Amino acid sequence: MNRYRGVRTAVIVGAGIAGLTAATALARDGWQVEIAEVGPPEATSGWGLCLTGPSLRALDELGLADACLAEGYGMSTVTHVDVNGEPAGETRLPRLIGARRPAMVGIARPALHRVLLAEAQQCGVVVRHGVTVAAVDHERQLVRVRLSDGTVRHVALLVGADGIRSAVRGLLGLKASLDFHGQMVWRALVRRPRWATGIHQFAGRADTAGLVPLSDRQAYVFLTENRVERSVLPDAALAPRLRQLLEAFPGRVAEIRSLVAASASVVRRPVLTALLEGAWNRGNGVVIGDAAHAPAPQMASGAALAVEDGLVLARELARHESVEQGLHAFVSRRARRCRTLVETSVAIADLEQARRHHEAYPLADSCHRLMAEPA
Repeated sequence: MNRYRGVRTAVIVGAGIAGLTAATALARDGWQVEIAEVGPPEATSGWGLCLTGPSLRALDELGLADACLAEGYGMSTVTHVDVNGEPAGETRLPRLIGARRPAMVGIARPALHRVLLAEAQQCGVVVRHGVTVAAVDHERQLVRVRLSDGTVRHVALLVGADGIRSAVRGLLGLKASLDFHGQMVWRALVRRPRWATGIHQFAGRADTAGLVPLSDRQAYVFLTENRVERSVLPDAALAPRLRQLLEAFPGRVAEIRSLVAASASVVRRPVLTALLEGAWNRGNGVVIGDAAHAPAPQMASGAALAVEDGLVLARELARHESVEQGLHAFVSRRARRCRTLVETSVAIADLEQARRHHEAYPLADSCHRLMAEPA
């Protein structure tokens, strides 16, 4: 397998979910892996996320699901609440790692990062912080990678796992537009209410809000602000503005609003998506995760695609004689699944803005069922 000269070496750009998962899976298959991460050690963006069933299934294959469950908060249901504060149904997600384990887990981003980073380093992966890729050239069966500190690597594989604004994507000559969907999404880290044992989603007359448990003690509030322009607010204005937006919701959101008042951790970001048309690879270089397919947050499955990408990439490279063949097989295997999730997330965002929540719920449910199929 992989009959090119030298050791099987790889440079991965980005120490996020996709990059660390790919690094671990490749290292376990005998690759010598180095990660270039432009950010400082322990730096993560955002407060928390949800690892849905496909994430846990892939992590379980790597032996990491239980570590994530121990760090986070296991759940199996999404409770929908209508604009009047009344229950509007419940979605029970598929339990993909066994009936005795939950369907998904809410987890703080720093906790997930610690789990993934520790495993990658245990497998011999070298992580270099404060550097990124500056130039890429293809040399027969190798890739010449010049890093931002001037050092050069000649490797058999380059993986761009550097997010929606990927530099590797451009250096490989791949193009994807970043699409804004008229929504700004808010997140606030709060104390978990005792009644929040699963995800709660509240339909509003203008916006959508919700709560995701992250541990026995913590949760995060989210609010999707609809039909707005992209803008930046000063940090001091974030918590007061989020509390004001939550005033439009009845029922239990009043308790959430009071929790936000005590939160010192509020962020606001535009809802952006990206989807590569055609190939994700050129020569022995490839992009994965949000660099190839960044969904809107409505399906809570961006992390699932990233984890799956890292695992499937290693599996396809192990099955093929050359890296380029393995990359073609990887993209062929992943493209349709990832496109479906991105397009579904955009469709749900559109339905939210049209206030057609009753149509969004079954669409999300059907997509979760589709994602439960093998990756």
